[in-house]
Amino acid sequence: MQREEIIITPIGYVRSEQVYRYETPRQGVLAKGTISTIELLPNKNFEQAIKNLNGFDRIWVLYQFHLNINPANGKMGWKPLVTPPRHTREKIGVFATRAPYRPNQIGMSCVKLEKVEGLKIFISESDILDGSPVIDIKPYLPYSDSFPNAATGWVKSGLENIYEVKFSKKSVMQTDWLKNNVKINLVNFAQLQLEFNPTDSTRKRIVQLESKTKPKFILAYRTWRIFYTVDESIKKVSVKEIRSGYTKEEMLNFAIDKYGDKHLHKMFNDEFNLQ
Repeated sequence: MQREEIIITPIGYVRSEQVYRYETPRQGVLAKGTISTIELLPNKNFEQAIKNLNGFDRIWVLYQFHLNINPANGKMGWKPLVTPPRHTREKIGVFATRAPYRPNQIGMSCVKLEKVEGLKIFISESDILDGSPVIDIKPYLPYSDSFPNAATGWVKSGLENIYEVKFSKKSVMQTDWLKNNVKINLVNFAQLQLEFNPTDSTRKRIVQLESKTKPKFILAYRTWRIFYTVDESIKKVSVKEIRSGYTKEEMLNFAIDKYGDKHLHKMFNDEFNLQ
């Protein structure tokens, strides 16, 4: 007899700086230097369940793609065919991809285990978004989980075409201000969007500016703009500065404020003497 329904209860939740889907890397191994935590639920005997977990370099985390659920009707939005980034422009069956648009919204990531303290598990090299419900945790075992010579079908690593993304001193000050005052992590977003194909305006909100010297580009993030240059000879992206996406004329009329953030842009412009 086949069961029509399976009920799964979260064992905890992920706490991360990565809040939005466009801030997180395509694979966790590309997320260097960022620490996240898995906060297990209390009063469930999970203190015993994680005994001896320390000592493993990596763990498998099973979790839910919670942002793919429509809060209005509680239904999951899955797609049988998806267009994966970077590797191809063709539609691929979702079961042949790592895309989040799955029938049961289950994600699986192999993350680096940093330490375990009480009911908190500290991890890095994670692509799991903040607030993701955790379903299960398992240790990564190289002798049984690693098959380096396995065929990867249509997928190519693409790591040979990765660009180094560097931020100027000015842009670091600006991104720090946005992170501290507006909770916007433009560093993660820029890293994700620009480390592959940083001049490809067909798939990203990229505009190339007219320039007689080194090509200059703008990447849009909501109402913010990231200005950068690209050196193809050494595969390097240089983020020069961050600017408001509003024009001077638009900033003169606060009565029209579709996104409710013009006051933040004014604070930003005043802080960095812009416009």
